[in-house]
Amino acid sequence: MLKERILASADPSQVAGLSRFFKCGPGQYGEGDKFLGIKVPLTRAIVKECWQKTEFPELEECIGSEYHELRLASLLTLVEIFSHAKKDQVLRQRCIDFYLSHTSYINNWDLVDLSCYPLLGEWLKDKDRTLLYELARSGKTIWERRIGMVSTMQLVRAGELDDTYAIADIFLGEEKLHDLLQKAVGWLLREAGKRDPQRLKDWLGPRVSGMPRTMLRYAIEKFPEEERQYFMAK
Repeated sequence: MLKERILASADPSQVAGLSRFFKCGPGQYGEGDKFLGIKVPLTRAIVKECWQKTEFPELEECIGSEYHELRLASLLTLVEIFSHAKKDQVLRQRCIDFYLSHTSYINNWDLVDLSCYPLLGEWLKDKDRTLLYELARSGKTIWERRIGMVSTMQLVRAGELDDTYAIADIFLGEEKLHDLLQKAVGWLLREAGKRDPQRLKDWLGPRVSGMPRTMLRYAIEKFPEEERQYFMAK
């Protein structure tokens, strides 16, 4: 049902625009991805209607699709199943196992950002977080490495900032860090800074001179103008 609803909602007039937005041209990070022309709000609406009737075999079929929107629908459905299975730890574990065994299909920033922290981040709130460090340090793709960083969003929201800063340190000494990883690290630092502004400033102090500029700009985006200029100048 999920797959049928998504395919039936295809809008060819939107394909070119989505392909440009997600950088699917030759040499770009989303090269070769295919779109049906469905925007995220509509995909979410379909998932809301279908998730209770969607079983794992259909999720498997959708996540392996050549079409971006079907992969997204599979991930968003997985989030719904996981989120509603609060007392069913067996089902939750199955969701996490499915997610981690299909990261090769999570191949653009939206697929990462809309799935990793409500799944992996939430699951690890009361567990060892070594996996996030391993993904950030040794992920096979930039998308797995981004999962390691962005998953800490759920921890930040719970007031736990240590892992965000520790994982950010993994990326700092890396030459030619991909722009999408710079943005992810900066984004999470900014979110951590909203909870404790002084801690972010203290963390930046000895590190700012070696930070990629894109990462720094994202991290200090919410600072007052004078403080932003101070850190950028350093």
